Amino acid sequence: MTTTKLMLIEVARGLFARNGKKSITMNDIAKASKKGRRTLYTYFNNKEEIYKAVIDKELDTILERLKIVSVQKSEPDVKLKNHILAHLDAVKNVVNRNGSLSADFFRDIYEVERKRRKIDVSEIALLREIISEGIEKNIFKRMDVDLSSLIIFYAIKGLEVPYIRQNISAEFEKNKNSIVEFVFRGIKK
Repeated sequence: MTTTKLMLIEVARGLFARNGKKSITMNDIAKASKKGRRTLYTYFNNKEEIYKAVIDKELDTILERLKIVSVQKSEPDVKLKNHILAHLDAVKNVVNRNGSLSADFFRDIYEVERKRRKIDVSEIALLREIISEGIEKNIFKRMDVDLSSLIIFYAIKGLEVPYIRQNISAEFEKNKNSIVEFVFRGIKK
């Protein structure tokens, strides 16, 4: 991806985050980027296309954070705990950094989920690697790796909304290690 395209996506993200998707026009994005409309239309056909690019880029930041955790030189149980915490924190950071765009994310949840599927598949593969390593090292019980990866993934994903909601976030933050330990009770030897 070119630096100009990345810059346009980031400018659009900032505008969407401050003002929401509906109130921003392609002209606003061109003006804020200090690029002409022609440059903007070279990369994106319309506002919906740039919005989807923003969603993709934000979701990619979550996956990149998880990939960093997956290459850690640590035992599988520590790596899995770090993966769970990194997932929750990365999602929370994306939502918090995007202000008004967050509301659009939740209104367009089907679009976000559709975009997220490819990232979900990659995350499940990362979990599968961690669990397989844990079984090989005799840290985790013998289990169906594919099924366990899916269960852990959907358990983490199910915790996202409670984790990012402000009214319970502080309580959840205090208890997140207990929640991770609860997950471990089912797989650790």
